[in-house]
Amino acid sequence: MGIREEIYYEGGPHVGDLILNLLFGLTVIGIPLTVGAIVRALWLRYRITDRRVTVIGGWMGRDRTDVIYAEIVKIVKVPRAIGLWGDMVVTLRNGSRLEMRAIPNFREVYEYINERVVAKNPEYSAAAK
Repeated sequence: MGIREEIYYEGGPHVGDLILNLLFGLTVIGIPLTVGAIVRALWLRYRITDRRVTVIGGWMGRDRTDVIYAEIVKIVKVPRAIGLWGDMVVTLRNGSRLEMRAIPNFREVYEYINERVVAKNPEYSAAAK
């Protein structure tokens, strides 16, 4: 029997990201943004639990990245579309970064992750935000 995890959020990117980029797709310049939004909507999934952050993406959803909270040293959030959704970049101890785009309720998700990082990582401080 595996370790039980309490799931805080499980799902894909915000639907507004797809709608907004479909509107941009009406112009020639916006076509790459539209293709990116469609790919994200189809194959990108997030799972945020009390133990880790999981991002499933890539072509046909074949890539999976798991990050435990003890490995996180910095979190940066950026609002998009009047703050309805946002992006987050999680920096790990080894210097690599995990980018999460179009997260619904990103402020609440940020606070949830930040609380767990503070509890699990003694090196993390509020100044690292």
